[in-house]
Amino acid sequence: MNIGLFIDAFYPMVDGVINVVDNYAKELSRYADVTVFCPLEKGVKITDKPYKIVQCFSFSVPNFDYSIPLPFLDVKFKRLLKKYKLDIVHVHSPFNLCRKGKRYAKKHKIPLVATIHSQYKKDFEKVLKLKLSTKLATFSIISFFNSCDECWTVNKGMLSLYKNQFNLKPNCVVVPNATDHTPIQNVEEALKEINDLYNLEENTLTFLYVGRITFQKNIPLILEALAILKDKGVDFKMLFVGSGSDEEKLTEYVAKLNLTSNAISCGKITDKTLLQKLYARAKLLLFPSLYDANSLVQIESACQKTPTLFVEGATTACEIIKDKNGFLASPNKTSYADEILRIISSDALYENVCQGCYKDLYLTWKQSVKSVFKEYQRLIEEKNNAKTSSKRYSRLKKA
Repeated sequence: MNIGLFIDAFYPMVDGVINVVDNYAKELSRYADVTVFCPLEKGVKITDKPYKIVQCFSFSVPNFDYSIPLPFLDVKFKRLLKKYKLDIVHVHSPFNLCRKGKRYAKKHKIPLVATIHSQYKKDFEKVLKLKLSTKLATFSIISFFNSCDECWTVNKGMLSLYKNQFNLKPNCVVVPNATDHTPIQNVEEALKEINDLYNLEENTLTFLYVGRITFQKNIPLILEALAILKDKGVDFKMLFVGSGSDEEKLTEYVAKLNLTSNAISCGKITDKTLLQKLYARAKLLLFPSLYDANSLVQIESACQKTPTLFVEGATTACEIIKDKNGFLASPNKTSYADEILRIISSDALYENVCQGCYKDLYLTWKQSVKSVFKEYQRLIEEKNNAKTSSKRYSRLKKA
């Protein structure tokens, strides 16, 4: 099987969708011939992967985390794509490069499946500002998804959102995200390493955020809740792991709330082993995002039996059962702070949720991609059967 995975952003940029595609490609390479079609980000050629990569020209936009791929203007990219004989196209975004993948699939009459990773309307509302522009952009991406043979969503919340609010028409199924993280074996040694690296005392209460540093992910709520805890006399450290357009704003807001001595900016960390140790060191992953669809960080954290505190109504928390496999608070600073206090005050509750998040949320890519490969086989078979039926119908009609 020749599989084409298309994505509109790739390394050295790091985000959840890039992580997903990278792990899909690595695991699928065990079963098939896999090629990732992606942008040439910042002129960096990616050559250290166990799968093929075809990159196209892209240009950077000031004050925007992502570059914009232009596959329709890249003659070399178009020539390379033309040489491939793909059996299935899987797109992971609805923009320029993935639209090129769609054209390839339609031209060659092969299955086109799309994973809907994001709440795109929220992106448009942030960037475009005007309601009409947001409406037109949202209509465009829904039209794109409606042209696919099948759509996959990352959880039931996303499926319901796109089916009910946006009237998504293709067959739509839930294919959950997973992780390539593994549980830390020598926990004591790992905790000591993190303590030494970030000058933490052995018993320091430590919280963690991992992800892009953008206030769109509700980072101010974390800081405002922590300011309340500090006023109540709680001693803690807050580690922020990631990079993004709002790093300077984060530093300014930390200073404004008098949290400079409590907050540590760790920057972007791509070392998986170090990330695993950070998750193991944290008491809680604080993730109040109302933007994310199904963040990988909650799965990575669960791998180390570290639960996440979400906010109610978050799509990424749609399968969280409060006090069983995670924690939930109302989306305001007082409720979020009160929930942290409740959690750290009950060892029995905390330990139960530690075990629950590991049991319910931890899923490996190896497990997940086995199912994905079977789904590809099904889609290819269905497409071939449809082609055969169409040919028979044409012959009968002529007769």
